[in-house]
Amino acid sequence: MAALHSTAFCLGGVALSSRQELCFRRGNVKASTFSCPPLVSIPRLSFQSKAFGGDGSPETKDSSLVVCFGEMLIDFVPTISGLSLSDAPAFKKAPGGAPANVAVGIARLGGSSAFIGKVGEDEFGYMLAEILKENNVNNEGMRFDPGARTALAFVTLRSDGEREFMFYRNPSADMLLQEAELDLDLIRKAKIFHYGSISLITEPCKSAHIAAAKVAKDAGVFLSYDPNLRLPLWPSAESAREGILSIWDTADIIKISEEEISFLTKGEDPYDDAVVQKLFHPNLKLLLVTEGPEGCRYYTKEFSGRVKGLKVDAVDTTGAGDAFVAGILSQLAKDLSLLQNEDRLREALKFANACGALTVKERGAIPALPTREAVNSAIIQLVG
Repeated sequence: MAALHSTAFCLGGVALSSRQELCFRRGNVKASTFSCPPLVSIPRLSFQSKAFGGDGSPETKDSSLVVCFGEMLIDFVPTISGLSLSDAPAFKKAPGGAPANVAVGIARLGGSSAFIGKVGEDEFGYMLAEILKENNVNNEGMRFDPGARTALAFVTLRSDGEREFMFYRNPSADMLLQEAELDLDLIRKAKIFHYGSISLITEPCKSAHIAAAKVAKDAGVFLSYDPNLRLPLWPSAESAREGILSIWDTADIIKISEEEISFLTKGEDPYDDAVVQKLFHPNLKLLLVTEGPEGCRYYTKEFSGRVKGLKVDAVDTTGAGDAFVAGILSQLAKDLSLLQNEDRLREALKFANACGALTVKERGAIPALPTREAVNSAIIQLVG
């Protein structure tokens, strides 16, 4: 297995600039407390897609490359669960950032992946680039900013493994990626282009994100979207909802959590299929709803259902959703026709559920991402 670069940092020994912004998020967002505009009022981008033929079937693309766009940062995870940040005696340093987690997750499963994003021209930034390289992720699309630091996030682990976050950015390097810095050739080579919503929060990264997605769509690349809501990073709940939905209709596959459904629908029941169907746009090929240890739900134009998850003892849920995304994208990149066969799609989602389950058994995101062998072994044990 590739080197994982994880060490323990004592809280008092971490030097952080006073100009950095602290943002705090509790693990469970009560969406009903936010006042948000109705779904129909959100302006949305529209790209011409070449990913699917006129009959709705996927067009073939030689590459099985998945290019992941967005943030990569350092997570500081407490060595003892169930304590507040101030009470934690020490933190384990772990690479993270949802799009980067997905890129490493795909590579660790034996797939082909690349990462596009920006880090600081500092020791953490170079460390993250090296971690991608060691994990067989193409890092040619990474850029280094000499004037901004690599983002940091301190993660509090509750006794049940759920998380609370405190972010250090304002600005961090990931927010400063410019359109002119994009590796457009790398994007065009992809089978799937995957991204989140954090890169939509501020300029110039927002414009870079939109430009990259348009280049991908125009090249016939399949677009994958995991909003990955981090509410404190947005100016307001309303801007978060508007930003997330502004690119909703351009994606071919969307993965969301129960909490994100509640947030986007202003507190409606995320377990009600009628509520979920409100988020299914006409061009969407697959909508996935993750439910933690309970598994996931899937929705296409032709069929829908639920796939049970694997029950494990959770140590740290950081990166579980990203591992799930890596699990399903690693299989779709090889064969998009999975989307037309419910039985095969269910098998792929069973594999993705196992990826997520194994990840919560260790601390940190990237260090905990499983290999294909580990996932297959866990599925065999479950069947046995």
